[in-house]
Amino acid sequence: MSDTRRRVKVYTLNEDRQWDDRGTGHVSSTFVERLKGISLLVRAESDGSLLLESKISPNTAYQKQQDTLIVWSEADNYDLALSFQEKAGCDEIWEKICQVQGKDPTLDITQDPIDESEEERFEEIPETSHLVELPPCELSRLEEIADLVTSVLSSPIRREKLALALMSEGYIKKLLGLFRVCEDLDNREGLHHLYEIVRGVLFLNKAALFEVMFSDDCIMDVVGCLEYDPALVQPKRHREFLTKTAKFKEVIPITDSELRQKIHQTYRVQYIQDIILPTPSVFEENFLSTLTSFIFFNKVEIVSMLQEDEKFLTEVFAQLTDEATEDCKRRELVNFVKEFCAFSQTLQPQNRDAFFKTLANLGILPALEIVMGMDDLQVRAAATDIFSYLVEFSPSMVREFVMQEPQQTDDDVLLINVVIKQMICDSDPELGGAVQLMGLLRTLIDPENMLASTNKTEKTEFLSFFYKYCMHVLTAPLLANTAHDNNSKDLQEGSTKIKPVCPDNFQTAQLLALILELLTFCVEHHTYHIKTYIMNKDLLRRVLVLMNSKHTFLALCALRFMRRIIGLKDEYYNRYIIKGNLFEPVINALLDNGTRYNLLNSAIIELFEFIKVEDVKSLIAHIVDNFYKALESIEYVQTFKGLKGRYEQEKDRQSQRLRYRRDARPLDEDEELWFNDDDDDDDGEAVEKSRMEEELSDSYGKYMEAKKGAANGSNGANNGKAAVIPPASPALTPNNSSTSSVKTVALPATPAVKTAMVGLVDYPDDEDEEEDEEEEEQSPRKRPRLSS
Repeated sequence: MSDTRRRVKVYTLNEDRQWDDRGTGHVSSTFVERLKGISLLVRAESDGSLLLESKISPNTAYQKQQDTLIVWSEADNYDLALSFQEKAGCDEIWEKICQVQGKDPTLDITQDPIDESEEERFEEIPETSHLVELPPCELSRLEEIADLVTSVLSSPIRREKLALALMSEGYIKKLLGLFRVCEDLDNREGLHHLYEIVRGVLFLNKAALFEVMFSDDCIMDVVGCLEYDPALVQPKRHREFLTKTAKFKEVIPITDSELRQKIHQTYRVQYIQDIILPTPSVFEENFLSTLTSFIFFNKVEIVSMLQEDEKFLTEVFAQLTDEATEDCKRRELVNFVKEFCAFSQTLQPQNRDAFFKTLANLGILPALEIVMGMDDLQVRAAATDIFSYLVEFSPSMVREFVMQEPQQTDDDVLLINVVIKQMICDSDPELGGAVQLMGLLRTLIDPENMLASTNKTEKTEFLSFFYKYCMHVLTAPLLANTAHDNNSKDLQEGSTKIKPVCPDNFQTAQLLALILELLTFCVEHHTYHIKTYIMNKDLLRRVLVLMNSKHTFLALCALRFMRRIIGLKDEYYNRYIIKGNLFEPVINALLDNGTRYNLLNSAIIELFEFIKVEDVKSLIAHIVDNFYKALESIEYVQTFKGLKGRYEQEKDRQSQRLRYRRDARPLDEDEELWFNDDDDDDDGEAVEKSRMEEELSDSYGKYMEAKKGAANGSNGANNGKAAVIPPASPALTPNNSSTSSVKTVALPATPAVKTAMVGLVDYPDDEDEEEDEEEEEQSPRKRPRLSS
């Protein structure tokens, strides 16, 4: 398995005509009994699992491309490719395939792909029509050649035949020689024919032809042919752009000539596909699939070669962070890394993972920390793009780096604070960079993408870090623009290093709206940390100052922030709002808006409607008590009348409860503890058991004495009223006897009875039912437990 000649990557072509990497392994060709023939086997180098098992069929068309690729189709719309690390290994497997099929290994294609419909057409059309015979490559025959190339595009079989003919006779180089002659003679007709010929050859979609056309000695002539589009009055100047305008900059000298040639080739082929060739029609969209694959594999190869050259990348990052590096040189270095990361997007996930880990090991994040703080706008923009690639790939990797940074005395050097400063100081009037950075910050502080499985403390640790070292930087512009006193503590803490700006400035309003959007996100996802911060900084009061902004979108952002807080239905927040009288700016905004029916009006009414529907009692009472007079005139919605109705209903319930309890005497300390205890909480019951039994026994004896006296008529002073149950102890004597002619006692339940509370017991020796009835009328039943 250590033989690098047989080391390959397995690719399959997906529905979007993009190559998917299926893994890296080692290929062999052996006889497989189950498949009854010689087969290609690829076993993964990581675990030895089988990545590919494909029988070499005698009728399958195999193609060798770029000396290290073998491509074939096994079924309809299922294309496979093996990308070899070394040319020698590709040649060995190619010879084995050709040996099984009985073909000449010097050819780059083993079969002519023919589907069933083409086979039927083959039987119907005379044999001679399939023998593509190329006219002599002469100036006088260019029109004939152009007609031939154009005519074969509709037939897959004839395209294959023409491609073979063009390859076998070295025809491409002869045509390009004629191009130079026509251009010297200014033969426009011949140049127009050559445009049709070269365009048609590209549409043959054959990698073997691309290898010839895109070689160093041919590609500029191919571009030259494509300049002479017959539909244009004047030819385009593509070669002039590629040779003079587009400059290849080596930020660090590339010593590998093969790598340099591959970079040049890829750029020029990409230019041909994106700029020169017209957008293919629906019928032509598959004609250039091989061209797309050609570019894809080139990019993969470039990234791999650069990634393996550790000296090159190490030098790049060393110069990038060196203070002595000139600004123009640093700009080129940052742009190189940006292009490098953009190329990596063509890689498959596992390859991209290895790519970014390599960059992380080389110190990409410390380098970004330096370059993002520089004054050069181009450098900062490129660094922001690189940072976005890293955050999108792995937010956890960025968070881990941030938390491992040494805690400096100045928080400004922290990477996240550098990012926040870039967002705040964006000079773009539309704040395009600030919007991008805000999205990246939201990704970093989103608990949803924090790895709970591998590191359960990541969320807690990172959020604690963020609120301790970064939140004050984020809120500094907000606090600065809502401060009534410029010498206030918050202003000093948060904005000493940020230039205060005019609150009415449109760009500032946009920035504050972005900050509020991020804070609103925090309210929704960071329950504890943001709550503590809001309470300590009195943040909601400062935010609601923006309800007075002349920019309605900013007032709506402030209102949305409050709406998210109220939507949590958290009583801590509710008490904070009530204590600070924080509905006042919202109601003032509603009244100032007048009769205008706009988004602000609807949003404020929705806020109060939510409070009404959810029956948030504390807020309803506060609103009605303090603001109903100002709101009762609003009748086009029933929201405020509904709030008043909810308030009255709750008031009635409270008064009924008070009436029910008005005769109840105050409870002493022992009874308070007993009533407030949970039903299922029996702690302390054993300790109190003996005392309760004694009190009940004493109470029961006095009760029986009074009852017997009443039965014998000896208690005439009671005027026929039932005997009053004396309290179990002097401490239980009620102090509201002046308001009630009948004193009541709430007896605790006896230990022998399991129920939490019982009424008076009908004892067996109680024979006088009428007296019992009178007693029940004068001694109301005990009220339920306070905790129920």
